[in-house]
Amino acid sequence: MVKDKIVTFGEVLLRWSKNGFRRLSQGKLFNGNYGGSEANVAVSLSMLNNKVEYVTCLPDDLMGKSCLQTLRYYGLNLAHVCVGGERLGTYYFEASAAMRNSQVVYDRNNSAFYSLRPGMIHWDEIFQDAKIFHCSGITCAISQDAQDATFEAVRKADEMGLYITCDINYRKNLWKYGADAHETLHRLMQYSDFIFGDQNEWELASGLPHIPFEAKDSQYVLDLEAYLAYFRQLQKQFPRCRQMMMALRNQITTNNHTLTGLLYVPTSPSDGTLYATRIEDIQPIIDPMGVGDAFVAAYIHAHEKWKDAPQRCLDFALTASALKNSVPGDFNLLTEEEILEAEKSY
Repeated sequence: MVKDKIVTFGEVLLRWSKNGFRRLSQGKLFNGNYGGSEANVAVSLSMLNNKVEYVTCLPDDLMGKSCLQTLRYYGLNLAHVCVGGERLGTYYFEASAAMRNSQVVYDRNNSAFYSLRPGMIHWDEIFQDAKIFHCSGITCAISQDAQDATFEAVRKADEMGLYITCDINYRKNLWKYGADAHETLHRLMQYSDFIFGDQNEWELASGLPHIPFEAKDSQYVLDLEAYLAYFRQLQKQFPRCRQMMMALRNQITTNNHTLTGLLYVPTSPSDGTLYATRIEDIQPIIDPMGVGDAFVAAYIHAHEKWKDAPQRCLDFALTASALKNSVPGDFNLLTEEEILEAEKSY
């Protein structure tokens, strides 16, 4: 049996927002679209022509069915989506404008995924033809049951020999049920072969203060020696990890961000090679949601295709992430050909 499937696991959400940079308190009409970190990764991987199964829990109502229709449209295998809970989780997003920052209000209590428990998903069946299992810290933040279900999945993936990719994905506003975010994320990362996160998420998970990224334009020079020393310390905490990725973003204004990424590949128990890529000066920002998920998906795709060329993989992931800023909604709807075409300009 050829094991080439990528499995992603997480909560799909309905995102509500207003047009024209209005505040949530302004106007009468909301626009809705589906999203959620792990669903974003799944859709992006499918757009890049990968075989992808997305696993979640949805309510048995019209909203659950509508969500399934949308995900099927993007070519995802949904054979093991389970049914339960009272409703679909939602969040409200107020876009940033001028000096006003964006705001997010979550409404996920008692959602279908909030109610997910160990034993509800048949991981043995799902992982039979799978090569990669992708998870994130978000599922551990929703509820104790969801956290337990996440660790059930990663343990089974580990037992069955899958590569485990993990996006730290720390969301401060979600950790409300009593679990310690640092301890939980640190434990989840012990199972992970590939770990993604921004500088603040790596700090939260490891306890190591991050190195400030203050790029105002693409000419900024990174202190690569300092980052190499930082990754060596991370390697001691996460010895299983084969590759560590760090996304660096500086929000200069709401309409202008700088973005780059680093990749660390261990070469011995105490050392490794650090790869850096260009700094993107992105303006205007059309929609920043899902930019990190676009990076994760593009890197997973690139590693499967060009695994012996880590620099090429990192460059491809950054290009996909930068381009996502131009796509409204949570999903990165760009093909490999479009990303490669964009890379030609560099």
